[in-house]
Amino acid sequence: MWRLTDEALLAGFSIGDADAAETFIARFQSRVYGVALAITRDARLAEDLAQEAFLRAWRHAETFDPRRGSVATWLIVITRNLAVDAMRTQPRSEFLDPDELEWLSPPARETDPADATVRASDVDWLRRALDDVPDEQRRAVVLAGILGFTAQDVAEYEHIPLGTAKSRIRLAMDKLRHARADAEPAR
Repeated sequence: MWRLTDEALLAGFSIGDADAAETFIARFQSRVYGVALAITRDARLAEDLAQEAFLRAWRHAETFDPRRGSVATWLIVITRNLAVDAMRTQPRSEFLDPDELEWLSPPARETDPADATVRASDVDWLRRALDDVPDEQRRAVVLAGILGFTAQDVAEYEHIPLGTAKSRIRLAMDKLRHARADAEPAR
């Protein structure tokens, strides 16, 4: 079963093939759970959302269109949407400390130590650059840029007007661009 394509596993999963379902879930469970956990930061809720994502994938497998993206992308979008919806119903709290950005970064998959070093350097730079961004702008840009929220999602989550959310994201991005330009060596 492991040799089957993602599309073939999804087809088997959708018709109730137990082996295909087991392999499909095993292939994607860590990614689905990881996305839910990165957005919600609640392990129990992330488990529930991961289960719901697989249930929705099973129920709506016929809507998958390989011309629009891969099975993995389709499943991640389902998970992200579920997690964002869950976060909208949660009471607002302090969302993200920039010191925790490394936790959000996917593990380095680079086999070349030089690539891993560059990635670690970029994460360190981003953490330091975000220290100079006001809290409300930092939350907005992290929600939008790292967690993939839309400006509308940010507005709803932060309980602010859409224009304010867009301004905060834009201002933070401008500050990060300027910080990056200042950090670049002169050519």
